[in-house]
Amino acid sequence: MFVEREASVGEPTSQERRHAEQNDKRILGNVVQCDGARATISAYADDIEGAITGLWTVGKMISINLGSTRTVGLVYEIGKSDRAWSNEGQNPIEVSIELIGEVRDATEPGAKPVFDRGITTYPHIGAIAHRIRSRDLQAVYDLAGRHSITIGTLSQDEAIDANIAIDDTLARHFAIVGTTGVGKSTAVSLLLRKSIAARPDLRILILDPHNEFAASLPEHCVRVDSKTLDLPFWMFRLEEFAEVLFRGRETVAEEVDALRDLIPAAKNLYRNPGSGTYLRRGSDALTADTPVPYRIVDLIKQIDERIGMLESKNDRPILKSLKTRIESAASDPRYRFMFNSRLIEDTIHETIGNIFRVPHHGRPVTCFEMAGMPSEVVNSVCSVLARLAFDLALWSEGKLQLLLLCEEAHRYMPADPRLGFAPTRHALSRIAKEGRKYGCYLGVVTQRPGELDPTILSQCSTFFAMRLANEQDQAIIRSAIADSSASTLAFLSSMGQREAIAFGEGVATTMRLKFEKLPQDLIPGTGKREQASSSETGDDVDLAAIVERLRNVPKPQQQMAFAEVVDSGRQAGDPDYRKPATTPRMQPDDDFDLRYGLKPSTFGLRPQND
Repeated sequence: MFVEREASVGEPTSQERRHAEQNDKRILGNVVQCDGARATISAYADDIEGAITGLWTVGKMISINLGSTRTVGLVYEIGKSDRAWSNEGQNPIEVSIELIGEVRDATEPGAKPVFDRGITTYPHIGAIAHRIRSRDLQAVYDLAGRHSITIGTLSQDEAIDANIAIDDTLARHFAIVGTTGVGKSTAVSLLLRKSIAARPDLRILILDPHNEFAASLPEHCVRVDSKTLDLPFWMFRLEEFAEVLFRGRETVAEEVDALRDLIPAAKNLYRNPGSGTYLRRGSDALTADTPVPYRIVDLIKQIDERIGMLESKNDRPILKSLKTRIESAASDPRYRFMFNSRLIEDTIHETIGNIFRVPHHGRPVTCFEMAGMPSEVVNSVCSVLARLAFDLALWSEGKLQLLLLCEEAHRYMPADPRLGFAPTRHALSRIAKEGRKYGCYLGVVTQRPGELDPTILSQCSTFFAMRLANEQDQAIIRSAIADSSASTLAFLSSMGQREAIAFGEGVATTMRLKFEKLPQDLIPGTGKREQASSSETGDDVDLAAIVERLRNVPKPQQQMAFAEVVDSGRQAGDPDYRKPATTPRMQPDDDFDLRYGLKPSTFGLRPQND
């Protein structure tokens, strides 16, 4: 049993809570130098018998006994001043620590110790330093009653759980950074599972560029890809619609201006078929950004009418080019999710409800899988979804809690303003700056924080920094962490799998942790790797199927020679659908075009003025 020296003031709590590897002497070193942020401890690398203890290691926490308080420090450097090792006698070493805070015992008997950031009483020369007790280590990372979840264990002591304050982590946005292959996606999947369990009211939309999260959350998510996505073109704003039409190239200002005038006219024609091209002016006037349905055929009809006008002969090349762009986009199979609807109707409620899970029916997560989609489509769709997420949270007055998780976030929010899509950047910036006030949260996942917009990254209050090898990326994280924990980032380039340094509002103090291990079948991307490994030889590759998916064009329907002759102007469901036409039917005029979502006898047949 250890007996305290008379020169030092004893600790109020029991001294028997020692590390299992410690020898009988608890005093491991003494403070020989201290400034406002760091201290140096003089100790020995071996004991009196010459056995190397190994109790001083980089990354471990120690405590300095000051009587009523104990100063907590993190070991970041160990060395011998003479750079020599002696096998005869003990080897003195110098241990450099960074001061983090202090632990004081509670006034009530039996209560837990209390940890405070910052130092009120600095260690004096000769103060006794020893390895921190488990009781004090728990006090350092205690969240003081905040709603918390357990995501792993401490790297220093696996017997202590690593907890984060889930409400603060979500509401103030979070970021997970790390180089490829260190377990970012696994950590994201773990965090999402814990968040859903702690916050059943939370809706989550994942922008998944690699199609890997749906398999890791099978019981919680709904998969949405380019085949199942239903996002009508009339829900796009003008700049988003222009991004689709111009295929990511620089827009032509004259054509965009023409669209700004023509789209409101097409919307007005849909709402008031007999009104012609007359536009109302006032509070209920339609604009090119108003999410009101309209028909592509009406838009093209407006372009044709303007081309035929005598006073617009100078604008004819611009209008013809615009018409070609619209027809090309409407017939492109990659944009099928925008123009595939055969019946143009107001489906905004169904679209938003399906994407944002209102109601969620036990599946609050939507995985938007973007692999294989063209970049201009990804840019526009991400802009629409981010904008809708913020608007839904805003107008629901806090009743709808949304988390928008951006995997590979540097693709949507690059640091270079000349890259990326400006509306997407603006929509995500709006969530980062104002979203927490309305219940719209942002999660950022990236392997290159140096290429991410610093404005977005600065709004994330909780960071999970995994292994980073790039010096520029390390500098970005170093600028975000508090000065009192800067030495912790010295381990960024050498951390193991599933290890991370967590700091910010979601944790009590900077914490090095190891995430929980997920079952093999719930790790993102495992299903794809198993399918790839199942084909041992190249003969199993179905090249024809790959080419069909590459073309993304439906096969033409073969006509049968013995089929009945059917009037093309009739519909399935009409009483005489299978009978030849006996009476002349009204032929559709130029307003009718099956390619652009018109239904015969329903749309496009306006009364003609004599």
